[in-house]
Formats: sequence, structure tokens, C-alpha cells
Amino acid sequence: MTPRLSVLIPAHNEAGYIGPCLHALFASDPLPGNATGEVLVIANACNDTTVAEARAVAVPSGWICVVISRAEGGKIGALQAADARAKGRVRVYLDADVTVSPPLMAQICVVLDSEQPLYASGSPQLSYAKSVISRLYGRFWTTLPFVREGVPGFGIFAMNAAGRTRWGAWPDIIADDIYARLSFAPAERIRLEAAYSWPLVEGFRNLVRVRRRQNAGVTEIAARFPELLKNEDVTRPGASGILTRALRDPAGFLTYAAVTLVVKSQLFRDRDNNRWTRGR
Repeated sequence: MTPRLSVLIPAHNEAGYIGPCLHALFASDPLPGNATGEVLVIANACNDTTVAEARAVAVPSGWICVVISRAEGGKIGALQAADARAKGRVRVYLDADVTVSPPLMAQICVVLDSEQPLYASGSPQLSYAKSVISRLYGRFWTTLPFVREGVPGFGIFAMNAAGRTRWGAWPDIIADDIYARLSFAPAERIRLEAAYSWPLVEGFRNLVRVRRRQNAGVTEIAARFPELLKNEDVTRPGASGILTRALRDPAGFLTYAAVTLVVKSQLFRDRDNNRWTRGR
């Protein structure tokens, strides 16, 4: 039976994360019409137990799971390999450290059941961070309009078959999630009620490194694909909005502001050479 839904999970050294990710996915509510879902885990250049952990997860009825181990590294290569094998009419691109809530997959199938190009994501919630700095930063960051009201797509995004025809092969870029989101107009992007849990990196320095990587990804897209910028709809809170949030959460604001200032400085740049920065 051809699956209705394909979940594509690129994974590089995700031991300890891929198991919970798959367990949460397989605990999803039944898909509409009891349709079949397929999961493609593309392990790229892993030198830990990611592949073994993924293969050890029991696959329930209604799901197919294939774990592919590639010697080649790189998320874009993993995405290409997964797309080449995916059969579902709806495609979900899921980070291996994200856990989805039970209703999310079914909601995605319902809203993307259209001949018109559409994109969807859930409502993000931050996983508990061990670092106080990360908790304070995340507490403030999650109050920003883009996170609370937009369709950010970080950690998980989905599109229907008509939407996936917007481009062919994935370009070799830093920010695949931003590229995918901006390939759809705001009216084509749908935020779902169902939640998913997404982890922030731990500690001040790692927050700086990842923010710099995100900024580099946005700059790269603006330079290489300027036509996509017409689809940007990020709402800025403005001075009054920032002040209101700062008064409500002074510690969170100071942490967020400190990371932002250091991102724009020359500090910690000696190690910011990788296109992919995890910071765990």
C-alpha cells in the first residue's frame, strides 16, 4: 500500500535522541482513513549508536520504517537520499532531536490534503534545558511574535506533493528550513494547534554560535535566492513590544540581549567555521 505520509529524518550522531523521536512518532494518532505512514531515517556519517538505536525501535502496525546508513556526511545529502525514496503524498521533514505530540501527524495529513501547494508546521515548545542561560534565553525568545504566532518550521516542516514541486534537488545551503518556508507565500503556510518539542542548544557560547549560523543562513538565501524574500512575514515586536517583554522578564531579556550583542561582535569567532553547528 502506498503510504499517505512520508517522514524524512536526517540524522548525524543522534544517539539518545533518535529513539525518543521515533517512539513519539509511532505514538501518533491514527492517520485519516487509517492510512499508512512511512519513516525514512537517513543516518549520515554516524560514528555513534544512532543506527542501532533507530533499528531497535519497534514499528507498530500502520507504519513502515527504513533506516539507511550513509558513509557520506551532510544534511543536504541525507535530504536528497530521503526524497529519492519517499513515496508519500505528504512529506514531513523532521529533525532527529524533535518529539511530536500525538495529534500532529494526523493534523498535517488533513490540512495538506489539497491539490494546491501548501506548507505546514506545528506549534513549537522548547524542551527543558539544563543550562540556566539557555532556559532564560528560551523563555524570552518564545514570547517573540514569530515563534508565538508565525509558522517557523524549525525542527519540523511539511508540504504536500504540489508544494514539493516548487523546487527539485535541495540546494547546498545552510538553512534548508528557511529555504523551504520561504518557498511558500504566507497564505500557503499553515500553523497547526498540535505541538512539538524542540531543544535549544546548551550554554551561552553555543547559543551565540547557533545564532551566527542562523544569520549566515539568512544572508546566504538573500544572496542566492533573493526572489524568496517576498515571502518573508516575520513580525518584529518593535521598541514598545521589547520594553513590555523586558519589564515582564528582565532576566530573560538581559540574557537574550547579551547573546544578540555578542553575535554581532567579534567574540568567539575563532571556532565559528562550520556550516553546521549543533553545540551539544
